[in-house]
Amino acid sequence: MYKHPLLDRDKMSPREALDILIEGNQRFINNYQSDKDFQSLVQIVKDKQHPFAAVLSCSDSRAPTELLFDQALGDVFSVRLAGNIASDKAIGSLEFAAKYLGAKLILVMGHTSCGAVKAACDDFKDGHIGEIINFIKPSIRHEKSVTSVDDRCSRNPDFVEKINELNVRHQIETIIRQSDIVDQMLESHEVGIVGAIYDLATGKVNFLEDTYQG
Repeated sequence: MYKHPLLDRDKMSPREALDILIEGNQRFINNYQSDKDFQSLVQIVKDKQHPFAAVLSCSDSRAPTELLFDQALGDVFSVRLAGNIASDKAIGSLEFAAKYLGAKLILVMGHTSCGAVKAACDDFKDGHIGEIINFIKPSIRHEKSVTSVDDRCSRNPDFVEKINELNVRHQIETIIRQSDIVDQMLESHEVGIVGAIYDLATGKVNFLEDTYQG
């Protein structure tokens, strides 16, 4: 079972990092947690962090990244924004995690019934929420299978889930297109990137394997 080998992380491959997340989510689904000595971990990581994965996920209170993957202190560099959007600041955070902290995998994770995605489907505008919506709108424009205007809204759960997945894919494309650092690290196989959708009803993280690069 995966422990906390800080000294081994430099040798870890992106695929191995992904496998650790997959195994951790299986433990979560089965209501089993690996043994963690948090007080010891506090001392291990107090002067240095070396996360093996960086995760861009939604801020939804039902989807705390470390818990879903049964990880501990110092394991995951977590970037959380409503709608798991790849804003400039989010991309900068992921670049920092990959290039300067040594994270081997970037995961972009959406979740079912996402409120930000629903707001985008309804073209919701209030305060600064519109800034978030603008990052999701391209996925709505690219969705062509639902043609009825009345069905292209948050009242249609199938449409929402189509946009959820398209949004994850779009944010991955945005990260790679806008970040020379991530693009170069992908080319040299120093880091991997993959998308996923967390199912609020089952606790399972469904990885979009066709998005994996690494």
